[in-house]
Amino acid sequence: MRPKEKYIRAPEIIAARWFNSPPISIKDLKDKVLLVDFWDYTCINCIRTLPYIKEWHKRYAGDGLVIIGVHAPEFTFAKEAAWVEEAIKRFGLEYKIALDNNYDTWQAFANRYWPAKYLFNRDGYLRYYHFGEGAYSETELEIRSLLLEIKPDLVFPQPIEFLRATDRPGASCYPVTPELYLGYERGRLGNEEGYEPGAVVGYNDTDEHEPDTVYCYGEWLNRSECLELARDADAYLSVIYSAAEVNAVMSPGSRGEIRVIVTQDEHPVSRSDRGSDLQESASGETFVCVDRPRMYNLIKNRRFGSYELKLACSKKGLCVYAFTFVSCVVE
Repeated sequence: MRPKEKYIRAPEIIAARWFNSPPISIKDLKDKVLLVDFWDYTCINCIRTLPYIKEWHKRYAGDGLVIIGVHAPEFTFAKEAAWVEEAIKRFGLEYKIALDNNYDTWQAFANRYWPAKYLFNRDGYLRYYHFGEGAYSETELEIRSLLLEIKPDLVFPQPIEFLRATDRPGASCYPVTPELYLGYERGRLGNEEGYEPGAVVGYNDTDEHEPDTVYCYGEWLNRSECLELARDADAYLSVIYSAAEVNAVMSPGSRGEIRVIVTQDEHPVSRSDRGSDLQESASGETFVCVDRPRMYNLIKNRRFGSYELKLACSKKGLCVYAFTFVSCVVE
């Protein structure tokens, strides 16, 4: 989207640390086109935009495009530079990344969304912005237009079509379960025990579950951002969801690695419906190894539908922060 106001200048990027670059100032980017992308390494919508940003960097950095990914952490653990650096390497990001732990840059941009993209011309004025996923073709055309203002004789390759089948016209996108948080600050539980901030709560489960609601069993420490398993004893989380794909943001705490058993509709997840982080044991159980704080891809169903997901664990220290859901499928 193009801004109504023509003279909005790019604010300075205030960073606790830089990756893939020494610290830079906006005034150093005269006669460059600047794309600022606000992201978080646990955010599924951000992660889904990264292949396009990587391709724009590959195509246009040599023509004068500068991309700065501003990492604004949604969860406290994502302030740790080591985890952000690991994610940068895992996603193969080669453009400049600024760590915005205190939300200084976020506030300077008056930003409110993950992901959010702001495109500035050679003189540092905002010419285009987009919130959320999508609009990849429009964004690329705006990048090319601003580069041509600097070098009118540039010759570009064909624009990117689509890097995922679900981004193509004709993909079916359905109403989906909203993101579900598990910490007491933003969460909502179906159990009658509810939350007791800072306390260990013993949850009992019933057979009656409302959709789009998390239910617990076992003893869980109620933390502001997550539920943490408080005992080495059987426990689980369950949710009836509507989606094609399910992800969970989890951490092993100080335990190093924790195995979490994952079932769908009370059975091991079928091979064709498993997410990229799901494994199968010799006994046929489907599980995920939680070895660091990040988003884990658990389910990638062949078809959109309503299912019941259960995560079972008996190891103290497992922290579960959020479930996120993807709705689009190719039919």
